[in-house]
Amino acid sequence: MPFELWLAFVAASAVLLIIPGPTILTVISYSMSHGRRANVPLVAAVALGDSTALVVSLLGLGTLLAASAFWFNAVQWVGGLYLLYLGIKLLRAGVSSAEIATPEAPASRWRLFANTYLVTALNPKGIVFFVAFLPQFISQKAEVAPQMWVLALTFVAMATLNATLYAVFAGSARRLLSSPRAQRRFNLGGGALLSAAGLWALMARRPA
Repeated sequence: MPFELWLAFVAASAVLLIIPGPTILTVISYSMSHGRRANVPLVAAVALGDSTALVVSLLGLGTLLAASAFWFNAVQWVGGLYLLYLGIKLLRAGVSSAEIATPEAPASRWRLFANTYLVTALNPKGIVFFVAFLPQFISQKAEVAPQMWVLALTFVAMATLNATLYAVFAGSARRLLSSPRAQRRFNLGGGALLSAAGLWALMARRPA
């Protein structure tokens, strides 16, 4: 995998991870209701949940991409269209003034871990997103499987760091995400990035 392609993946992932989704909102809510003692199980749950979703996404996908140039290009085209769809949808999203909902506080750290893990690992949108996103940063000139695992491990490491930072700064993060101006910036920034990624995938030259 070219180093420049990996750096592009890191940059894109960093911006996407900053945009709060169901997992991050869960982490913030539980961190505020349970305090610092919740941070370790929450971060562990996010790391394991993202790993599970990525493994599910990669099972069979690596074989499909390595099978032929046709399927490689087909997956990139479909993924590009999906990313473009997500970007446009986010750009058109309205700003909600509602406060972040606080989920019911589990009685133990184990329940806290289990709830956060299920939110992260069993989100079908996340699995579909990984299938669409990862292939855009894979070079067809090199072996597919090692590249996919490098990207997967990179993403899990970044997602774990992201969850840790949100958990540590849960109070300020909650106030920030409740601001309509911040929500609009998140929507515009994330929508622009996803749309650009989708257009790039659709317009990139495909190897013969």
